Amino acid sequence: MRVLVAGVGNVFFGDDGFGPEVARALLVQEPVAGAKIEDFGIRGLHLAYELLNGYEHAIIVDAVPRGDVPGTLYVIEPDAMVLPATPDAHSMDLGNVFAYLRTLGGEPPPLTIVGCEPESIEPGMGLSPAVARSVDGAAALVRRLIDQQHSQVRVATQQLAAQGRQTTGGST
Repeated sequence: MRVLVAGVGNVFFGDDGFGPEVARALLVQEPVAGAKIEDFGIRGLHLAYELLNGYEHAIIVDAVPRGDVPGTLYVIEPDAMVLPATPDAHSMDLGNVFAYLRTLGGEPPPLTIVGCEPESIEPGMGLSPAVARSVDGAAALVRRLIDQQHSQVRVATQQLAAQGRQTTGGST
């Protein structure tokens, strides 16, 4: 299984740089088999082109304001089918990334968002202390999610093999 982990966000707007920071933290750790990890920053069109490479799952890491305590981590599984179908050149949110992907002839893979509640997305470099403390936890969470994806594929493969043996009446 091939999984794309995309850190997204603008490092020039405080906690909006959470996704790129988590991607950088993952890149200095032991590589994760079957996963490509990249800091996409604000390069949404680049992310759309990367998604054309046939990933079975994508994990997007980003600042996600939902009104909780700054530094709170979220795991969100959005429905990519409800995102906009027409790209807007003046916006590079996830809906636009998928609209561009569809324009390019692709479809989004199943998606998980690992989000963090920002404290501030005002202009400025660096994460707030609360969000900075969440980077390592988010990196560990991403690794667990990748492991879960790989485990689900192994179980499905074993089930298919067992069904094949039952159908043929033999062993493989």
